[in-house]
Parts: sequence; C-alpha cells; structure tokens
Amino acid sequence: MKTLRGRSVPFTPWFLVAIGWMALSYPALAALGGDVTSVEADQAHMKASLDVRQGGGYEVRALRAPGGTVVSEYVSPAGRVFAVAWHGPFYPEMQQILGSYFQQYSAALEARKKVYGHHLLNLEQPGLVVQSGGRMRAYVGRAYIPEMLPAGLKAEEIK
Repeated sequence: MKTLRGRSVPFTPWFLVAIGWMALSYPALAALGGDVTSVEADQAHMKASLDVRQGGGYEVRALRAPGGTVVSEYVSPAGRVFAVAWHGPFYPEMQQILGSYFQQYSAALEARKKVYGHHLLNLEQPGLVVQSGGRMRAYVGRAYIPEMLPAGLKAEEIK
C-alpha cells in the first residue's frame, strides 16, 4: 500500500475513473456529420495548417498535421461534414473525426481480417461507409455518410 504522510492509503481505481470521465466530458471536436465549426476545432486540436478548396457544390478543408498526416473534411453547402478522408504516416484520432459514428467503426475493427499483412477495413452499413488500409507510415482511408453525398459526387472522389 502507498503511504500518505504516514497513513496507509489503498490504491483505488476512482482516480482512473475521474480521468476517464474528464476525457469524455470535453466537447466533441470535428466529426463526421458535424458542422463546419467542428473543422476549425480540429485544426486547433491537431495544430494543423488548413487548405480550403471548392468542389462541385461542396468544400474540402484539408488539415495537415505536423506529423504529416492530412485529414480532408468535406463540407456541404449547408455546412455539414458529410465525408472525411485521410492519408499519411499516422492514423488520425478516429474518435475525433468519426464522432457519433465511432462505435460502428470500433465494432468493425473487431471483425476485421488481415490480408497479406495489411489491415484492411471495408465497412458498408446503412448510414455509414468506412474504408481504410495501408501499411506502416502509409495509411489511407475515408468515411462518409452515403445519404449526405452531394449530387454528382462519387464515393471514389473522396480522397
């Protein structure tokens, strides 16, 4: 047992529970399905540079993290993030960019298969598509909400 000023204090997991609770209490940052302000929060959280490009009826906000990973967030004219894509040497914080869709993603990870030493994920469910893969220091992926894709945008164009 640990001692505190001569007193015997049993180690309790309450400290860990408190830390976990605080982590969950922070507001969700950028997330699939979130609004355009979530992209700005992501930029600050990732300490990333921002490059904004216009697409056909949507906007792509590419965040480049100092480690080299690029996260592109696709924003509809209504200001909603309908897709995210990433590439680089590190995976982005998936809970941050997937938001409320993270649970579905986590469940899919448990069922994933290894193919030729690479981890591939192809999750296609109503309301969510997540595709990711790669190898060490060369990860790629995308996630999107099929119902929110603008007319004329093909899923293959989300990169």
